[in-house]
Amino acid sequence: MTEDSFESVWDALEDSPAEAANMRARAGLMVAIQEAVGGWQLTQAEAARRLGVTQPRMNDLLRGRIDKFSLDALMILAISAGLTVEWRVVKSAA
Repeated sequence: MTEDSFESVWDALEDSPAEAANMRARAGLMVAIQEAVGGWQLTQAEAARRLGVTQPRMNDLLRGRIDKFSLDALMILAISAGLTVEWRVVKSAA
């Protein structure tokens, strides 16, 4: 039995490097939004209104239901939360 090693859990779980990169980006955005919203000291309903989403959608976000959010949706939510999103693209070592 061989032991594989991965840089990210997403590299282990996803079928392709592109899917893993998408999930890493989505996870990073989700965590940043959760942290921003947590600092507001608002109820889920109030935070949802502030971001322009429904309370059930806010609940999905705060519970980390990443499968319910596209990268685009998370980008829009991050901006709505007052975050600045910066991307860094580098050439792969492989």
